[in-house]
Amino acid sequence: MSKLTIVANIIAKADKVELVKAELVKLIDVTRAEEGCINYDLHQDNENPAHFLFYENWQSRELWQTHMNNTHLADYMAATEGAVDSFVLNEMTHIG
Repeated sequence: MSKLTIVANIIAKADKVELVKAELVKLIDVTRAEEGCINYDLHQDNENPAHFLFYENWQSRELWQTHMNNTHLADYMAATEGAVDSFVLNEMTHIG
């Protein structure tokens, strides 16, 4: 099984940027410690501070699915309910 790349784009509501950012930052260390996590890097757009992007690589889709079902992600979803305008996740394969 080839490694899986995840690109997640999160757009926070304008008045909830700091809340969403704080909750996203909480995910970094706990996720990096998970089995199968190669990298888990959070970015914030320089022009639009409400736009966050996670760039992730996982050893397999199965291990990423385990991550997606973990408690800390459920906690993030509860903490940011109503604070996110859009969330787009792409599962990608590295080709070169």
